[in-house]
Amino acid sequence: MNKIFNEDCLLTMNREELQNKVDLVITSPPYNTSRVGAKDDYNRRYDTYNDKMTDEEYIDWTIDIFEGFDKVLKEDGCILYNMSYSSENTHLMWLVIADIIRRTNFVTADCIVWKKGTAIPNNRSKNKLTRIIEYVFVFVRKNELKSFKSNKKVKSVIEKTGQANYENVYNFVEAKNNDGSSKLNKATFSTDLVLKLMNLYGQEDGLVYDPFMGLSATAKGAIEFGMNYCGSEISEKQVAESEEKLHQVILTEETEVEVEISSVTDPFWD
Repeated sequence: MNKIFNEDCLLTMNREELQNKVDLVITSPPYNTSRVGAKDDYNRRYDTYNDKMTDEEYIDWTIDIFEGFDKVLKEDGCILYNMSYSSENTHLMWLVIADIIRRTNFVTADCIVWKKGTAIPNNRSKNKLTRIIEYVFVFVRKNELKSFKSNKKVKSVIEKTGQANYENVYNFVEAKNNDGSSKLNKATFSTDLVLKLMNLYGQEDGLVYDPFMGLSATAKGAIEFGMNYCGSEISEKQVAESEEKLHQVILTEETEVEVEISSVTDPFWD
C-alpha cells in the first residue's frame, strides 16, 4: 500500500484495510499553539486547519487519535510522535502526554530530542529561551514495553548465559527542520528526520502511517528507506502538492503513488 487519503485521519483509521496492518507511525500533529486571531503566515500555519482548540478539546481529540492507533498498529509496533510547546502555551504538551498515558493503551518508552538546524524565529522575550530542539515521544502499548521492535544491533553475546549485549544508541537526533518552505504548511518536519527515525525503528517492506501527512516527508522517507506508506491529510492542496513531490522521488517499479479523495466530516476542522 502506498496511498494518501484526502480525509480526516479518524476516518482513515477506521478503514478495514488498515486494521492491524501498520508497523510504525511517524507523525507531527498540529500543536494547538497558533496565536488566536493571528493573520501572519508564521502563526497561521496551515492552509485548511485552524490550530485553535481549547486545551480540553485538543486533549480529547488526541485521545481519539491514539485509540485509532490502537486499531491499526501491529503487535510490537511503535508510534513516533513529534511535539513541542509555544511561549504562550508552555503546559499543553505535557498535559497531552500525561493523558495519553492515563487514558489510553499506550505508554512512553523513550523520548528522543531532535536538534533542528535552525531556530527561527528567535525568542525575543526577556526570560524565555530560543527553542532549537523538539521532542519525539516513542509510544508503545503498555503490555509491549519490553517487546516492541527496534533496530538496535547485537554487539556481543555472553557465552555462559546467552544474554545479548546491544549497541549504545543515544536518544538525540540532529536533522534538518524541513524539506523547504511552502505557503500551504509552515509546520512540516524533514525527510532527513524521518530517515533517522526509520533507521531506529523502521522495518524494511513494512508499512508506516502518518495521520497528518502534510507535504509528504514521511512518504518520501519511506520510499528512500524501503517501507510502504499510508497517510491522511485533510488539505486537498497539500495532497496535490505531495503527489507532485512524490513523483519527483526516484521510484522503483514496485512503488506507485495513489491518492484517494474522500470527504472531511470531523467538526474540529475548519
